[in-house]
This record gives sequence, structure tokens and C-alpha cells, in this order.
Amino acid sequence: MKYNFDKVIDRKKSGSLKWGILKKAYDDDSIIPLWVADMDFEVPKKVQNALIKRAKHPIYGYPYRTEEFYQSLINWFRKKYQLTLDKTNIFYAPGVVPAIYISILAFTKPEDKIIVQTPVYYPFFQSVENTGRTLLINKLKLEDQKYTFDFENLYEIADKNTKALLFCSPHNPIGRVWDSEELKKLIHFCIEKNILIISDEIHADLILGNKVHIPTLGVYPEAKDIVITLTAPNKTFNIAGLTSANVIIFNEELGKKYQKTLDGLGLGVSNVFSIPAQIAAYNEGEEWLKQLISYLRENYLYLKKRLERTPKIKLFPIEATYLAWLDCRDLNLSDEQLSSFFIKDAKLLLNEGRQFGSGGEGFMRLNFATSRKILKEAMDRLEIAYKKRFE
Repeated sequence: MKYNFDKVIDRKKSGSLKWGILKKAYDDDSIIPLWVADMDFEVPKKVQNALIKRAKHPIYGYPYRTEEFYQSLINWFRKKYQLTLDKTNIFYAPGVVPAIYISILAFTKPEDKIIVQTPVYYPFFQSVENTGRTLLINKLKLEDQKYTFDFENLYEIADKNTKALLFCSPHNPIGRVWDSEELKKLIHFCIEKNILIISDEIHADLILGNKVHIPTLGVYPEAKDIVITLTAPNKTFNIAGLTSANVIIFNEELGKKYQKTLDGLGLGVSNVFSIPAQIAAYNEGEEWLKQLISYLRENYLYLKKRLERTPKIKLFPIEATYLAWLDCRDLNLSDEQLSSFFIKDAKLLLNEGRQFGSGGEGFMRLNFATSRKILKEAMDRLEIAYKKRFE
């Protein structure tokens, strides 16, 4: 079946956060939203059908996660990542961000310190601060448009009270797919320092380049004892609104701690629609995903070509995700002025780079998971605003 990712779907009156906020926040619904990380594409038909079938049953009581639910994830990981999971390794969370909070509460104490590598998805450092832990910033090194780990700084900041590292793989917002040697070195550091890795791998299926995503817990056999993997079909199949995630834990004691904390917070019951959605997505969504990746690659190349016309806005190489990291520092604008330029001059809503912490200043994050028509209109607007302001 050929899927039509060029199809433009009006989302303004669908309750969409991405599209619905424009009128309320900016009093201008002509702005094109290229911010929050969901896609403007229809989900796979098999997923739609599974949801419709479940919705037709007139009772929406408490669900349970079936054997088929667990097996869908087990099969996906075996096929995609050559990793063997067991049902006992899989725990529930109502989303990856809640999973981060639950993990922090389960595995650390208020007096503990947690490392976050910026610039990074902003709930990382918010979760540390909101749970009363001490935030340690390990800023990624940037050289020649490539981010790498700063191990020298890691060894400087880690002490006996440093108990966890929040990790993003593939990385949001910079689009890196970490290679084997980088991961091995990071695992070695965390084993040496007795630091737990809480690894957000929700973008793992969205690899745009030639590199292969390596699950952090699969780097070394020993990694399984110190890595908590957070994953979900949400980004891959555009079902984030169903608020569900899978937490993979191999260490039995850590699994018990996680489950106890989850139960203590009263968050252990799944969304009734998320169960059939995951089953359909993982069991029958692979062809849709293959075509999606092809379309995203084409959008990325289109974006790259169009940004050649605005040379002071540089597109970083993207290895994964549908989120472009734009270096706007040559525009010589403050972060406030940069945001104003995109919203008021170009009529585009992007995520400000400073939202992602230290190192994000002067950058913007652009979501290009939309139809080519909308992306073209967005680039036309940007080009006109750029030439009017900077040429």
C-alpha cells in the first residue's frame, strides 16, 4: 500500500496542542507551527482500524496489558535491535516524561545528584529540579557542527552523591545517533562511578542517516544492570496523545523499585486505547514506517536546499528524528529577538534553542514532519522575512 504523506490535514479544530494553541497564545492562527514533536501525518490504517474497533465496544473500563501487547514489543526489539526481551523486563509508564519522573523517584533520593547533558529535551532538567534533586550540567562539546560527550567534565562533576545520568539516544534536539565507541566509553564511566543511566530512546526508530541505533543496554552485558530504557511507539507512529510508554529494566531489584514507585503513585493502569494501538503499530506498521522514513529524508533534503538561500541560518547534520537543529547565531540576535523574528516576521512557531538548556542559545528547533506543501510555505515565509531583515 502506498501512503500519502503529502496529504494536508486540518488539525486546528481537532484539539491539537501543536495547532490549536496559535490563536490563544499569539492571537494569530495564520502562524505555521513547526514546534512540538508530533507529525502532521495520518497514523497507519491498521492503527486507525484497531482504535475504531475498540471504540465500537461500548464500555471503556479499566484495561489490562495482554500477552499480545507484550509480545508486540518483544518481537519489535528482536527484529529491529537484535535484543531479546522477556515480559518480566517490561514495565508501564503513562508516557516517557512521566517515566523519567517515576525513575528519579524510584532510584534516587532528594540528596542525590543527577547529570543532564545539554542542550537536551527540556523535561530532563525540569524533572531533576521538580523532584528536588541536584542538577549537574554536563554540556556537550560542539566542534565542526558535531556534538560529542565531554568526558573530562563528566569526571570533574561526578562525586559519590551522583546517582543517575539522564541520557537521550538518539538525541533530541541535536539529532545525533551515538556510535558504539561513544556508548562504550559512557557505560564504562557510569559503571566505574556507580551511576544509573536513565535512557530516553523514544526516537530510536526514526533513523534518517546511514548509522544504526544501538540500544544503550545492549552495548555491554554489564550495561543491563545499570540502564533503564524508556521507549514507546508514540513518536514512531504518531500516537503520542495515547500517553503510554514501555520501561525496560533487566535488573530485578531495580524492576521491583520501579514497580513499587509506579503503584505508589497510582499510575499503573494503561489508557484503554493505547494497548490495541501498540499491538497494531508494532505488528502491522512496519511498511508505513518505511515509507515515512523515506518521506522524512526527502523533507530534510528539501529543508537543507532551501536553507542555502538563508546562509546565516545553518542546518546541523541530522542522523535521526524529524527535528532540525538550526544554528542562528550568525544573525546576531538575542534569544528574544530571534524568537520574535520567527514568530512576527516569518509567521513560524519553532522551539527556542534556549529551552534546551546551556548550549542552546542562538539555536532554534524546527519540526519538519509535515507535508511538503506546508514545509514549502514555511520556507517561503522564512526566505522572505530573512531577505527583508538581513539583506
